[in-house]
Amino acid sequence: MQRMFAEDTPWHVPWMDKVKDRVVEVSTRHAGRTIFTRFMPPRTADEAAGAWRDYYEKWRMMTRERLPGELLDILPDLRHLVPSTKVFDKPGYSPWLDGRLHAALRQEGVTALAISGGETDMCVLATVLGAIDLGYRIVLLEDAICGSADETHDASLTVLGERFSVQLDLVTAQTFLEACATFAPAPR
Repeated sequence: MQRMFAEDTPWHVPWMDKVKDRVVEVSTRHAGRTIFTRFMPPRTADEAAGAWRDYYEKWRMMTRERLPGELLDILPDLRHLVPSTKVFDKPGYSPWLDGRLHAALRQEGVTALAISGGETDMCVLATVLGAIDLGYRIVLLEDAICGSADETHDASLTVLGERFSVQLDLVTAQTFLEACATFAPAPR
């Protein structure tokens, strides 16, 4: 849910605007447990490793050298949550590669993750598959994720819902919030 995907850039994801309100609602209701991951391009294409260098040769305009820095940030509607949440920057699609996110979650005793954001067939997919490999139970908020193309979004949801049904639940944001309210501790 970064500005570089929401605003007028070559990586603009038009659907982000359609799911933003649900992401904001879930994140706000669970601000203390919300974690944001940010896709951070290299400063220059030459700083990218391996096949990522070729990728950023194609998308040179999306390197930090050329992209305005504020576009790397999360959406303004979510920015107010950052002091009470965690932000993990990642150089690729997966937030799991350097181990920091997994270590932080394990330290807090987290065993299940509700996932929202974009893009369904890239960062969301990499996040979900990595989390499953690490043993997390996944709740994928199907109406709080977005992609650039209907076909790959739908195909990703089909694969995840059918092939990983033992480790993953596909639910709406509303269903998730209602279930969380059911299990909320009584006020003291």
